[in-house]
Amino acid sequence: MRVGFIGLGSMGNAVSRNILRAGFDLVVHDVRAEAHEPLVAAGATAAATPRQVIDQCDVVGTMVFGPKEIEAVARGEEGLFAGDCNGKVWLDLTTSRPALMRELGAAFSELGGLPVDAPVTGSLRSAIRGDMIMFVGGTDEALNRARPVLDAIGETRRVGGHGNGYVAKLVNNQLWKIHAAAVGEAIVTAKLAGLEPDVWWDAMKGGAADSFVLHQDVPAVFAGHYDPSFRLALCLKDLDLIAELLDQTGTSADLTRATHERFREAARRYGEDAGDMSVCRVIEDDAGVELRVDRDWVAPWEVKHASDA
Repeated sequence: MRVGFIGLGSMGNAVSRNILRAGFDLVVHDVRAEAHEPLVAAGATAAATPRQVIDQCDVVGTMVFGPKEIEAVARGEEGLFAGDCNGKVWLDLTTSRPALMRELGAAFSELGGLPVDAPVTGSLRSAIRGDMIMFVGGTDEALNRARPVLDAIGETRRVGGHGNGYVAKLVNNQLWKIHAAAVGEAIVTAKLAGLEPDVWWDAMKGGAADSFVLHQDVPAVFAGHYDPSFRLALCLKDLDLIAELLDQTGTSADLTRATHERFREAARRYGEDAGDMSVCRVIEDDAGVELRVDRDWVAPWEVKHASDA
Protein backbone atom coordinates (compact mmCIF):
# COMPACT_ATOMS: atom_id res chain seq x y z
CA MET A 1 0.00 0.00 0.00
CA ARG A 2 1.33 3.43 -0.97
CA VAL A 3 -0.02 6.36 1.03
CA GLY A 4 -0.30 10.02 0.13
CA PHE A 5 -0.79 12.93 2.48
CA ILE A 6 -1.81 16.48 1.59
CA GLY A 7 -1.53 19.34 4.09
CA LEU A 8 1.69 19.52 6.07
CA GLY A 9 0.97 21.99 8.84
CA SER A 10 1.88 21.13 12.42
CA MET A 11 -0.72 18.36 12.68
CA GLY A 12 -0.30 17.08 9.12
CA ASN A 13 3.45 16.92 9.53
CA ALA A 14 3.08 14.84 12.70
CA VAL A 15 0.56 12.51 11.05
CA SER A 16 2.84 12.05 8.02
CA ARG A 17 5.75 11.11 10.25
CA ASN A 18 3.66 8.42 11.93
CA ILE A 19 2.72 7.02 8.52
CA LEU A 20 6.42 6.83 7.67
CA ARG A 21 7.18 5.18 11.03
CA ALA A 22 4.61 2.49 10.21
CA GLY A 23 6.65 1.56 7.15
CA PHE A 24 4.46 2.91 4.34
CA ASP A 25 5.84 4.49 1.19
CA LEU A 26 4.63 8.08 1.53
CA VAL A 27 3.97 10.77 -1.07
CA VAL A 28 3.37 14.28 0.32
CA HIS A 29 2.08 17.60 -0.98
CA ASP A 30 1.54 21.06 0.45
CA VAL A 31 0.97 24.44 -1.20
CA ARG A 32 4.14 25.53 0.61
CA ALA A 33 6.94 23.70 -1.17
CA GLU A 34 9.27 24.18 1.80
CA ALA A 35 6.93 22.06 3.93
CA HIS A 36 7.95 19.00 1.90
CA GLU A 37 11.62 19.23 2.80
CA PRO A 38 11.77 17.69 6.31
CA LEU A 39 9.51 14.82 5.26
CA VAL A 40 11.50 14.14 2.10
CA ALA A 41 14.61 14.07 4.29
CA ALA A 42 12.81 11.48 6.44
CA GLY A 43 12.06 9.26 3.43
CA ALA A 44 8.91 10.60 1.77
CA THR A 45 8.50 11.59 -1.89
CA ALA A 46 7.14 15.03 -2.80
CA ALA A 47 4.42 15.60 -5.41
CA ALA A 48 3.65 18.90 -7.11
CA THR A 49 -0.17 18.59 -7.08
CA PRO A 50 -2.97 16.63 -5.38
CA ARG A 51 -3.60 14.89 -8.70
CA GLN A 52 -0.04 13.58 -8.73
CA VAL A 53 -0.55 12.27 -5.21
CA ILE A 54 -3.68 10.23 -5.96
CA ASP A 55 -2.27 8.95 -9.23
CA GLN A 56 0.60 7.35 -7.28
CA CYS A 57 -1.21 6.17 -4.14
CA ASP A 58 -3.78 3.68 -2.84
CA VAL A 59 -4.86 5.79 0.14
CA VAL A 60 -4.69 9.60 0.23
CA GLY A 61 -5.06 11.52 3.48
CA THR A 62 -5.88 15.22 3.58
CA MET A 63 -5.70 17.71 6.44
CA VAL A 64 -6.03 21.36 5.46
CA PHE A 65 -7.43 24.55 7.00
CA GLY A 66 -11.12 24.30 6.15
CA PRO A 67 -13.90 24.02 3.56
CA LYS A 68 -12.43 26.38 0.95
CA GLU A 69 -9.07 24.63 1.04
CA ILE A 70 -10.40 21.07 0.95
CA GLU A 71 -12.69 21.90 -1.98
CA ALA A 72 -9.68 23.26 -3.87
CA VAL A 73 -7.70 20.10 -3.09
CA ALA A 74 -10.57 17.94 -4.37
CA ARG A 75 -11.97 19.91 -7.28
CA GLY A 76 -9.10 22.11 -8.39
CA GLU A 77 -7.74 21.87 -11.92
CA GLU A 78 -4.98 19.57 -10.63
CA GLY A 79 -7.04 18.30 -7.72
CA LEU A 80 -7.78 14.79 -6.52
CA PHE A 81 -10.85 14.39 -8.72
CA ALA A 82 -8.79 15.12 -11.84
CA GLY A 83 -6.67 12.03 -11.14
CA ASP A 84 -7.21 8.28 -11.03
CA CYS A 85 -9.70 7.84 -8.17
CA ASN A 86 -10.99 4.38 -9.09
CA GLY A 87 -10.51 1.98 -6.19
CA LYS A 88 -8.65 4.60 -4.14
CA VAL A 89 -9.43 5.62 -0.55
CA TRP A 90 -9.72 9.31 0.33
CA LEU A 91 -9.18 9.72 4.08
CA ASP A 92 -9.99 13.29 5.09
CA LEU A 93 -8.94 14.58 8.52
CA THR A 94 -10.01 18.19 7.94
CA THR A 95 -12.51 19.98 10.19
CA SER A 96 -15.07 21.06 7.62
CA ARG A 97 -18.71 21.64 6.68
CA PRO A 98 -20.71 18.37 6.83
CA ALA A 99 -22.97 19.20 3.86
CA LEU A 100 -20.01 20.09 1.64
CA MET A 101 -18.08 16.98 2.60
CA ARG A 102 -21.05 14.70 1.96
CA GLU A 103 -21.30 16.29 -1.48
CA LEU A 104 -17.59 15.80 -2.15
CA GLY A 105 -17.72 12.25 -0.82
CA ALA A 106 -20.58 11.41 -3.19
CA ALA A 107 -18.63 12.87 -6.11
CA PHE A 108 -15.56 10.82 -5.17
CA SER A 109 -17.71 7.68 -4.99
CA GLU A 110 -19.04 8.36 -8.48
CA LEU A 111 -15.42 8.31 -9.66
CA GLY A 112 -15.01 4.83 -8.17
CA GLY A 113 -13.37 5.99 -4.96
CA LEU A 114 -14.03 5.19 -1.32
CA PRO A 115 -14.38 8.27 0.93
CA VAL A 116 -13.69 8.14 4.67
CA ASP A 117 -14.07 11.11 7.00
CA ALA A 118 -11.79 11.05 10.03
CA PRO A 119 -11.47 14.53 11.57
CA VAL A 120 -9.37 14.44 14.69
CA THR A 121 -9.58 15.54 18.28
CA GLY A 122 -6.82 15.93 20.82
CA SER A 123 -3.82 18.15 20.38
CA LEU A 124 -0.48 18.43 18.67
CA ARG A 125 0.85 16.23 21.49
CA SER A 126 -1.43 13.35 20.52
CA ALA A 127 -0.70 13.82 16.82
CA ILE A 128 3.03 13.51 17.52
CA ARG A 129 2.56 10.47 19.76
CA GLY A 130 0.19 8.81 17.28
CA ASP A 131 -2.69 8.39 19.72
CA MET A 132 -5.11 11.10 18.62
CA ILE A 133 -8.79 10.20 18.33
CA MET A 134 -10.47 10.26 14.90
CA PHE A 135 -14.24 10.50 14.37
CA VAL A 136 -14.63 8.07 11.49
CA GLY A 137 -17.49 7.80 9.01
CA GLY A 138 -17.74 5.66 5.89
CA THR A 139 -18.74 2.27 4.53
CA ASP A 140 -17.35 -0.95 5.97
CA GLU A 141 -15.40 -1.51 2.75
CA ALA A 142 -13.84 1.94 2.88
CA LEU A 143 -12.90 1.61 6.54
CA ASN A 144 -11.41 -1.83 6.06
CA ARG A 145 -9.24 -0.49 3.26
CA ALA A 146 -8.20 2.54 5.32
CA ARG A 147 -7.65 0.60 8.56
CA PRO A 148 -3.86 0.11 8.31
CA VAL A 149 -3.36 3.85 7.86
CA LEU A 150 -5.87 4.79 10.55
CA ASP A 151 -4.13 2.46 12.99
CA ALA A 152 -0.79 4.11 12.19
CA ILE A 153 -1.98 7.59 13.15
CA GLY A 154 -4.40 7.18 16.03
CA GLU A 155 -7.53 5.70 17.59
CA THR A 156 -10.80 5.43 15.64
CA ARG A 157 -14.29 6.18 16.93
CA ARG A 158 -16.83 4.91 14.39
CA VAL A 159 -19.76 7.33 14.11
CA GLY A 160 -21.72 5.92 11.16
CA GLY A 161 -21.82 6.75 7.49
CA HIS A 162 -19.68 9.21 5.58
CA GLY A 163 -20.25 12.77 6.80
CA ASN A 164 -21.03 11.91 10.39
CA GLY A 165 -17.40 12.36 11.38
CA TYR A 166 -17.59 16.05 10.52
CA VAL A 167 -20.70 16.46 12.68
CA ALA A 168 -19.00 14.67 15.59
CA LYS A 169 -15.94 16.90 15.24
CA LEU A 170 -17.96 20.12 15.27
CA VAL A 171 -19.99 19.26 18.38
CA ASN A 172 -16.77 18.02 20.01
CA ASN A 173 -15.17 21.40 19.34
CA GLN A 174 -18.33 23.15 20.51
CA LEU A 175 -17.78 21.66 23.98
CA TRP A 176 -14.01 22.14 23.84
CA LYS A 177 -14.30 25.88 23.12
CA ILE A 178 -16.93 26.38 25.84
CA HIS A 179 -14.66 24.60 28.34
CA ALA A 180 -11.66 26.71 27.31
CA ALA A 181 -13.55 29.97 27.73
CA ALA A 182 -15.04 28.89 31.05
CA VAL A 183 -11.65 27.83 32.43
CA GLY A 184 -10.40 31.42 32.13
CA GLU A 185 -13.28 32.69 34.25
CA ALA A 186 -12.75 29.96 36.87
CA ILE A 187 -8.98 30.45 37.23
CA VAL A 188 -9.27 34.20 37.56
CA THR A 189 -12.12 33.92 40.08
CA ALA A 190 -10.04 31.51 42.16
CA LYS A 191 -6.99 33.79 42.00
CA LEU A 192 -8.93 36.91 43.00
CA ALA A 193 -10.52 35.00 45.88
CA GLY A 194 -7.15 33.89 47.24
CA LEU A 195 -6.67 30.44 45.67
CA GLU A 196 -3.42 30.26 43.70
CA PRO A 197 -3.64 28.90 40.12
CA ASP A 198 -1.46 25.83 40.72
CA VAL A 199 -3.41 24.90 43.85
CA TRP A 200 -6.70 25.43 41.97
CA TRP A 201 -5.50 23.25 39.09
CA ASP A 202 -4.39 20.34 41.25
CA ALA A 203 -7.63 20.48 43.26
CA MET A 204 -9.95 20.50 40.21
CA LYS A 205 -8.52 17.39 38.54
CA GLY A 206 -10.51 14.22 39.13
CA GLY A 207 -13.66 16.01 40.29
CA ALA A 208 -16.81 17.21 38.58
CA ALA A 209 -14.88 20.07 36.91
CA ASP A 210 -12.37 17.77 35.21
CA SER A 211 -11.91 17.79 31.43
CA PHE A 212 -9.37 17.36 28.65
CA VAL A 213 -8.98 21.14 28.59
CA LEU A 214 -8.13 21.19 32.29
CA HIS A 215 -5.36 18.62 31.88
CA GLN A 216 -3.95 19.44 28.46
CA ASP A 217 -4.62 23.13 27.81
CA VAL A 218 -4.40 24.91 31.15
CA PRO A 219 -0.58 24.49 31.30
CA ALA A 220 -0.38 26.75 28.22
CA VAL A 221 -1.96 29.52 30.32
CA PHE A 222 0.38 28.86 33.23
CA ALA A 223 3.39 28.89 30.86
CA GLY A 224 2.23 32.15 29.28
CA HIS A 225 2.41 31.07 25.62
CA TYR A 226 -1.32 30.13 25.33
CA ASP A 227 -0.41 27.35 22.83
CA PRO A 228 0.29 28.94 19.44
CA SER A 229 0.31 25.45 17.88
CA PHE A 230 -3.48 25.89 17.62
CA ARG A 231 -4.18 29.43 16.47
CA LEU A 232 -7.23 31.57 17.16
CA ALA A 233 -7.77 31.64 13.37
CA LEU A 234 -8.53 27.91 13.52
CA CYS A 235 -10.79 28.38 16.54
CA LEU A 236 -12.81 31.04 14.74
CA LYS A 237 -13.08 28.88 11.61
CA ASP A 238 -14.41 26.00 13.72
CA LEU A 239 -16.81 28.26 15.62
CA ASP A 240 -18.13 29.70 12.36
CA LEU A 241 -18.85 26.16 11.13
CA ILE A 242 -20.48 25.31 14.47
CA ALA A 243 -22.66 28.44 14.17
CA GLU A 244 -23.77 27.30 10.71
CA LEU A 245 -24.70 23.89 12.10
CA LEU A 246 -26.65 25.49 14.95
CA ASP A 247 -28.59 27.61 12.46
CA GLN A 248 -29.30 24.61 10.24
CA THR A 249 -30.59 22.54 13.15
CA GLY A 250 -32.39 25.40 14.91
CA THR A 251 -30.64 24.57 18.17
CA SER A 252 -30.81 27.01 21.08
CA ALA A 253 -27.17 27.63 21.95
CA ASP A 254 -26.62 30.75 24.03
CA LEU A 255 -23.48 29.37 25.68
CA THR A 256 -21.90 28.53 22.34
CA ARG A 257 -22.68 31.94 20.89
CA ALA A 258 -21.26 33.70 23.95
CA THR A 259 -18.12 31.58 23.63
CA HIS A 260 -17.86 32.51 19.94
CA GLU A 261 -17.87 36.19 20.89
CA ARG A 262 -15.22 35.62 23.59
CA PHE A 263 -12.92 34.05 20.96
CA ARG A 264 -13.59 36.96 18.59
CA GLU A 265 -12.57 39.34 21.37
CA ALA A 266 -9.36 37.38 21.94
CA ALA A 267 -8.55 37.62 18.23
CA ARG A 268 -9.25 41.36 18.19
CA ARG A 269 -6.88 41.91 21.10
CA TYR A 270 -4.06 39.50 20.37
CA GLY A 271 -4.36 38.68 16.65
CA GLU A 272 -5.53 35.53 14.92
CA ASP A 273 -2.07 33.94 15.16
CA ALA A 274 -2.23 33.95 18.97
CA GLY A 275 -2.77 30.60 20.69
CA ASP A 276 -6.25 29.23 21.36
CA MET A 277 -5.93 29.61 25.15
CA SER A 278 -5.67 33.37 24.66
CA VAL A 279 -9.41 33.16 25.25
CA CYS A 280 -8.43 32.89 28.93
CA ARG A 281 -6.03 35.81 28.63
CA VAL A 282 -8.99 38.13 27.96
CA ILE A 283 -10.31 37.50 31.47
CA GLU A 284 -6.81 37.51 32.94
CA ASP A 285 -5.96 40.92 31.45
CA ASP A 286 -9.33 42.44 32.32
CA ALA A 287 -8.84 41.39 35.93
CA GLY A 288 -5.27 42.69 36.05
CA VAL A 289 -3.88 39.40 37.34
CA GLU A 290 -1.14 37.09 36.08
CA LEU A 291 -1.67 33.34 36.04
CA ARG A 292 1.92 32.15 35.60
CA VAL A 293 2.98 29.01 37.43
CA ASP A 294 6.68 28.26 37.67
CA ARG A 295 6.99 24.62 36.66
CA ASP A 296 8.89 22.77 33.96
CA TRP A 297 6.07 22.80 31.41
CA VAL A 298 6.55 20.79 28.20
CA ALA A 299 5.04 22.70 25.26
CA PRO A 300 2.91 20.67 22.81
CA TRP A 301 5.45 21.05 20.01
CA GLU A 302 8.23 19.75 22.29
CA VAL A 303 6.57 16.38 22.89
CA LYS A 304 8.48 13.44 21.42
CA HIS A 305 7.24 10.26 19.77
CA ALA A 306 8.30 7.17 21.75
CA SER A 307 10.72 6.21 18.97
CA ASP A 308 12.40 9.63 19.18
CA ALA A 309 12.60 9.88 22.97
